[in-house]
Amino acid sequence: MFKGGTMDMFRSEEMQLMQLMMPAESAHDTVAALGHVGLLQFKDLNTDKNAFQRSYATQVKRCDEMARKLRFFHDQVQKSELIVGARMGQDSWELDELEAKLDELESELLEINGNSERLQRSHSELMELQLVLEKAGGFFDDAQHRASAAQFESSSGTMEAPLLAGESTTDSKTVRLGFVAGVIQQEKLIAYERLLFRATRGNMFLKSTAVGSVLDPTSGEKQEKAVFVVFFAGERARTKILKICEAFGANRYPFPEEPARQRQMNAEVTARLRELHTTIEAGERHRESVLQNIAVNLDSWTVQTKQETAIYHTLNKLSVDTSRKVLVAEAWCPVSGKQQVQDALSQVAQRANSSVSTIFQPLVTYEQPPTYFQTNKVTHSFQEIVDAYGVAKYREANPAPFTIVTFPFLFAVMFGDFGHGMLLLAFALWMVLREKTMGRQQLDEIIGMCFGGRYVMLLLAIFSIYTGLIYNECFSIPMSIFGKSHWTCAEESGQGYSLLQIKWNETLCPTAFEGGLSMTNRGPYPFGVDPVWHGTKTELSYLNSVKMKLSIVLGVAQMNAGVVLSLFNQRYFRDKLSIICEFIPQMIFLNALFGYLCVLIVAKWISGSYADLYHIMIYMFLQPGNVDCSSTTDGVTTAGCPRNKMYPGQAGFQVFLLLAAFAAVPWMLIPKPYVLKKRHEARMAQVPLSSMLQCTLTLLQHIMLQMPIVSEGHWRAFAKGPVCSFAASNIHPCTNLSCR
Repeated sequence: MFKGGTMDMFRSEEMQLMQLMMPAESAHDTVAALGHVGLLQFKDLNTDKNAFQRSYATQVKRCDEMARKLRFFHDQVQKSELIVGARMGQDSWELDELEAKLDELESELLEINGNSERLQRSHSELMELQLVLEKAGGFFDDAQHRASAAQFESSSGTMEAPLLAGESTTDSKTVRLGFVAGVIQQEKLIAYERLLFRATRGNMFLKSTAVGSVLDPTSGEKQEKAVFVVFFAGERARTKILKICEAFGANRYPFPEEPARQRQMNAEVTARLRELHTTIEAGERHRESVLQNIAVNLDSWTVQTKQETAIYHTLNKLSVDTSRKVLVAEAWCPVSGKQQVQDALSQVAQRANSSVSTIFQPLVTYEQPPTYFQTNKVTHSFQEIVDAYGVAKYREANPAPFTIVTFPFLFAVMFGDFGHGMLLLAFALWMVLREKTMGRQQLDEIIGMCFGGRYVMLLLAIFSIYTGLIYNECFSIPMSIFGKSHWTCAEESGQGYSLLQIKWNETLCPTAFEGGLSMTNRGPYPFGVDPVWHGTKTELSYLNSVKMKLSIVLGVAQMNAGVVLSLFNQRYFRDKLSIICEFIPQMIFLNALFGYLCVLIVAKWISGSYADLYHIMIYMFLQPGNVDCSSTTDGVTTAGCPRNKMYPGQAGFQVFLLLAAFAAVPWMLIPKPYVLKKRHEARMAQVPLSSMLQCTLTLLQHIMLQMPIVSEGHWRAFAKGPVCSFAASNIHPCTNLSCR
């Protein structure tokens, strides 16, 4: 039952430790074929060596370097917004060929990126220079016009004109001003001007204008910038200004004073920009062509690199003999999958045309085998959910087959809605029908997670639709598709209207909002909850009570199922001690309290009793035997809640359940640890010192006669014999062909 493929899913697969002796020349192909089978778990036989001392450390390093290059390609393809090609069964490359190809593509792409960055930097610098020529030229033209206007006014013969206009003071000293032009970020301009003013003690003049968003040559990002011109006097002020420009990251550009030279320089910059633009476009086309060729094979290269990395990591776990011609491996294999492994080894030997094939033989061991469940695309997600809480031990009962039903159902109890379930069903069916196409695509994190659990979502949707029909809700709106309600208007004048019409128009049945509705002779609603409860004043108290009690019943039922599963394990492993000291007291404790509560809930539903279950459980602990809340006053006994007495003999039975629950606690905690301690002491007392010496001498005899104990598994099989069980835990095994 619960088959996953051809293997049993209710219990983990029966495992066997196998030894593989493979020729060194075909070891790579052998491990690759076994990896495709996926039924072996290799043991590390080189635990005494670090990662750099192992035989295939160089190949692992090469694979890591190839993975780095592929990550670089992936980032470049994403930045260019290209689509990575899906795996379509491309021809596999040899490791050396793929490494050379990736190295060539990386060098080419790095060179293209470097040239593109240099050209883009030059283009950005020329753009800023052009802005400086335009804006700073405007500053000088404006200043020249103002100077000409001022000179014209001074020579027009006004009252402010000097008396000796024709005479000039030839002995006055003329000071020539210097200037620095450049581009700076707009947000730094105010601080830049303030620092210039303080550094030159006010002996400077700054003229600036904003130019909008400009591509910065250094960072390659667009920034809000402004063109500035700083006028100063003296070489000392020039030195200070240049240092401040460098500190603020301002880009300085040469600016000629002569207008003719400015126009000539502007024309040269424009021509150079045109050439750079053409060159950059050609470089972008070439870069996009290279990236498109990379994107087509990127996915297959990535998968192949990961496979090669996994192969060499596995080879590093194998033991190499002194001649380095044979590699010895130990791996756990499902008994039912041994034939598949042997077929894969035979195919590798045929392709290699080797006269010596891989030896595949079992080993005797007392080690705890690993847990392995064979799953398919439907059961895999549910097994992952169970493993997230804890992996079952070897050959223990697997909760995953039951989770396939219980998990969607418990979800639907909380999420039950017909409309929402239909939307979820449509989305899940869309992924299931397109699973082959989507399986070859590179999905993002959210879509990939949903696609991995598509069958879980499918069952969630189906169960949600079912519970939505039980709740009679569609998008939180009540629906009545199974017939008429059990309730109607108490007045004859309002009995011809539907409940929905009465809810929308209070005048149709005023008594419905005052005294309530009256029952009809139609019997209960055919399926699920009567939709009349939706929208009423008692909706929350009624539906919450039903759902809360239903949750208690389902939760206790699931806990009982878990305890029953432990009984299956204990019977399978013939652990009578756990049955007596774990299963029985656990069932008594669980059902004496919570199981009894579930029985009362169901009994109240069936009988229509008005008993208060809260009071019953509280008085069961606080006042055992007092069912009806009775109290004695002046010798008169009065029952405070007689409705809580649901059946005869209830008081005595509840006292019995309470005593059984209290007795189960020490029953669970004390006997089993005590018995296990006594068993351990008895085993230790049965191992005399002579047996230890005999075991040690036998081990030395094996070594002297060169009878190799190849693995730790061999050692444990030998050491756990009738005379060596104690010595095995005190002598370290030899893990190679000869003891060191």
